Amino acid sequence: MPISKKKKEKIGTIGFHGGVGSVTGANFVLRVENDISIMVDCGMVQGTPEAFLENINEFDYDPAEIDVVIITHAHMDHIGRLPRLVAKGFKGKVYSTHSTKELAGIMYKDAIGIMRQNLDRLEIPEMLYQEDDVATLMTLWKTEDYHHTLPLSKRVSVTMRDAGHILGSAMVEVVIDESTNVLFTGDLGNSPAPLLRDTEVIDDVHYLVMESVYGDRNHEQRKFRSEKLEKVIEDTINRGGTLMIPAFSIERTQELLYELNYLVEEGRIPRVPMFLDSPLAIKVTEVYRRGTNYFNKETRDKIRSGDDVFDFPGLTFTSSVQDSKAINDVDGAKIIIAGSGMSNGGRIIHHEKRYLGDARNTLLFIGYQASGTLGRVIQDGARKVRIHGADVPVKADIVTVSGYSGHKQRDDLIDFVADTKEVLDTVWCVMGETSSSAFLAQRLRDYIGAHAIVPSRGDVIDIYGQGVADKKE
Repeated sequence: MPISKKKKEKIGTIGFHGGVGSVTGANFVLRVENDISIMVDCGMVQGTPEAFLENINEFDYDPAEIDVVIITHAHMDHIGRLPRLVAKGFKGKVYSTHSTKELAGIMYKDAIGIMRQNLDRLEIPEMLYQEDDVATLMTLWKTEDYHHTLPLSKRVSVTMRDAGHILGSAMVEVVIDESTNVLFTGDLGNSPAPLLRDTEVIDDVHYLVMESVYGDRNHEQRKFRSEKLEKVIEDTINRGGTLMIPAFSIERTQELLYELNYLVEEGRIPRVPMFLDSPLAIKVTEVYRRGTNYFNKETRDKIRSGDDVFDFPGLTFTSSVQDSKAINDVDGAKIIIAGSGMSNGGRIIHHEKRYLGDARNTLLFIGYQASGTLGRVIQDGARKVRIHGADVPVKADIVTVSGYSGHKQRDDLIDFVADTKEVLDTVWCVMGETSSSAFLAQRLRDYIGAHAIVPSRGDVIDIYGQGVADKKE
């Protein structure tokens, strides 16, 4: 008998309220017709002087109308405005993996401290949120394991898949009417990674909202990144210099410690004093020690054999301000790992102010440097920068090793979409600078014939049911 497809009916909308035209500020709202409103991520805008003012602006929607929030992972550009959502009227439930919730609690406490320090110095008009807002948020926050299907209503369920980006990171799959699914990738890991399992393969998605941080370029091969790190360390030590590494507190720092552990214990580099100069990264590392169930088999086996992959001879954790200042008294070559990863705050800028002006020293970037950040300015070749009111010459060697990125590269992003192209209706490229998102969308159209779109901030786009064709008698 002839087969005729049902006319697709509108089942909801996806609102793009952040994370478009920028790598930060992830904020997407899926509204299912006559049913439920689901927010995926509620992140801060970061990296520009105007970012804080944008973060305290009103939301594009009434927070009280959001029923459920699903958080992909604990980076502040995905969780940073969630306490403010609570302060503005949200009373629904929040879901994530266990480690994401644990890390978020640490991140919020750190953020409140930084906001208080900056209130007067930066003339910030108000706090983004207070401790009470965080406390209320945590009472609303529930945790789920990967692959556990969570019913949200009679029509809608959610399942979290392993994104392989940071500890506990998840892709959020929303299934509507048992026939149509929407996947929000969050950030996709640069698999294979030293610590975490690979990003799960997804091959049955109708609608895809995916990150595109590196949508226009590939990383250095992993073997080259290790060789380059070893060479940078050796060159700096031979000059008697200081190697500064701005590192993100979650994942990048732990991966770096893992690799330094190998280089030291195998005798690949000379032993010099090394400092993890970040109270936040130190706390996060303790969460990683407890979260080994998210690690890949090779790393779990190493830990079972007695190897503490986050510690080695010569490494010192400097939590206190006094210990941080004492690093300056250590003569000779040394390595300093400190936050923030884009040099837009934290202890790294104190070290940059002290050491950038000496050609014996090195500043090593191992993570993405967003437009407008001090890190990006230095990376782009500035010969002088302003730090804490002082003009600082940039004479140190500036090196970038892109292979340490926690994000998938261009070709792997294309492969990720190709796995589901047979059923894919639409893919939206988000969480990237405009040029990167546009480049990836064009490649997806050209290479695999995907219907790929770069949305604009504030777009609300209809989605349609993808039911199986009917048979006519």
